[in-house]
Amino acid sequence: MANIKSALKRAKIARIRTVRNAAYKSMMKTAVRRFENALKGADLEAAKDTLVRAIRVIDKLAAKGIIHKNMAARKKSRLTRRLNKTAS
Repeated sequence: MANIKSALKRAKIARIRTVRNAAYKSMMKTAVRRFENALKGADLEAAKDTLVRAIRVIDKLAAKGIIHKNMAARKKSRLTRRLNKTAS
């Protein structure tokens, strides 16, 4: 355990950010899962809408630095390819 005041503060902030980042990542996983469920259904319009929402969430996390920008690009690309594959 840290003894220095600044080290105690940094440890506290790290715990707070870990919890917040976990919540954001959960939000991203939920958006992706909703897209996948819409894709399983026959409604392509609903799938497109949920894809737009998922991409918006992924971009938000990449902008905040919670996920790496390359990871965000990879996820968006894979989701879009799945939609296009289903649509064709």
